[in-house]
Amino acid sequence: MTLATLPLRARLLLARVNPLVALVVALIVAGAAVQVALVPARARLDADYEAARRLARTPLPPRPAPSAPPPSSDQNLAQFYATLGDARSVERQLKAVFALAARHGLTLEQGEYRTTVDRNAKLVAYQINLPVKGNYGAIWQFAMDVLRAVPHASLDDVAFRRDAIGEAGVDARLRLTFYLAERSAAPGEAR
Repeated sequence: MTLATLPLRARLLLARVNPLVALVVALIVAGAAVQVALVPARARLDADYEAARRLARTPLPPRPAPSAPPPSSDQNLAQFYATLGDARSVERQLKAVFALAARHGLTLEQGEYRTTVDRNAKLVAYQINLPVKGNYGAIWQFAMDVLRAVPHASLDDVAFRRDAIGEAGVDARLRLTFYLAERSAAPGEAR
């Protein structure tokens, strides 16, 4: 038997076989191949079903406690007014600012002070323009310390000027605003 005669023998064998029997045998072989191919898929499906059953048997986690409702507008407004400073204690707050400047080795020159009353908001804005001389880092540290010491203050503007590059000190102008509750008149306030 040679390789050249193999196709001829296969053709003769097929001619002797009934086509209906060949179709049935082919379908049986194809069905067996499909069953063998589906075994891993069935195993994965069974594992997924088992995992779903295990998950269904586990108890649900406890419900988180309901969070507090957001504050109302009245509560927000009350919190806003509670954070404002007292207009009667502006002089004490200014003394704290001057003490911080001295602690940082800064020189404060004559400042400008201006009070603005907002009747609708019921607050007083006490604006301070402070010319400061000293080291650059000390001026920044002073400004941050003022904001920590007076929580109702804002640092609105900072301007630095140095006359010569080699100078260690700088001239700065800080503009601070103290936001105060309109409980009584602040010093220098015109009603």
